[in-house]
Amino acid sequence: MTTLLPYRIVIYPKDIMNITGRKERTAQKLLAKIRKELNKPVGSFISIEEFCRYTGLKEERIQMFLK
Repeated sequence: MTTLLPYRIVIYPKDIMNITGRKERTAQKLLAKIRKELNKPVGSFISIEEFCRYTGLKEERIQMFLK
């Protein structure tokens, strides 16, 4: 029996690097900027939905990079 895993809901710096072509440190800074804007504590997760809302990218396009 195979179990299908749902799409991830959390985005990581490596994902942002893959999506944008930016360096790791720039991706980390972007996540920190999003956290600050959303008043989240340091180290908290950023959802793909929050990332898309902040960047204006469509969630469907982002999901292609997360498989």
